[in-house]
Amino acid sequence: METRTERSGLTLAAIVDTAVQMAAADGLESLTIGEVAKRLGLSKSGVFSRVGSREALQCAVVEEYDRRFLQDVFMPAMREPRGLPRLDAIMRLWLQRAREVELRTGCIYCAGAFEYDDRAGPVRERLKEGVMRWRAALKRTVIQAIDAGHLLPDTDAEQMVFEMDALFTGLMRDARFLDDARAPDRAWSAWQRLIRAALAPSAAPAASISSRSR
Repeated sequence: METRTERSGLTLAAIVDTAVQMAAADGLESLTIGEVAKRLGLSKSGVFSRVGSREALQCAVVEEYDRRFLQDVFMPAMREPRGLPRLDAIMRLWLQRAREVELRTGCIYCAGAFEYDDRAGPVRERLKEGVMRWRAALKRTVIQAIDAGHLLPDTDAEQMVFEMDALFTGLMRDARFLDDARAPDRAWSAWQRLIRAALAPSAAPAASISSRSR
């Protein structure tokens, strides 16, 4: 038999999951305690007692989205050898997640960047922290590829991270706003060109990029 604490935890998970779906589809500003309660068949006080304020719910959504993103993209890529194999795996998994998740539901980080670009407060800061932490992880991986001799020694790691992020953002806009079904494949082709331009002549064959886009 479930204890009261276990039931409360399950309810909190359901609240956050529902709120993630709502935020991905309609933006973080669409979230309200009342609408989440309505969708779950709970009372507003029941939702409030578990998450607190609307702002706290929004921050919980960003944290959960960040956790899912890292679980799908970063953690599997860490099983690959350091250097270009790991960097390539990150981009492949990132674009794979875009195909399977974000293109259907929307990307909270992409949408949130525009939704909160001129808003101050904890939600904006939490969004920014997540994006900057991800970019820092990308930069570390690029630097590892340089140190491993897979990429040219004069490769600008910050510029490469900017272009990787821009590929994803462009993919989301073209696929969801312009209805371009070819956008994921275009993003993958752009990645292949980007990495080949930075590939060190002495890079081992094992470090060459994958031809798979999924």
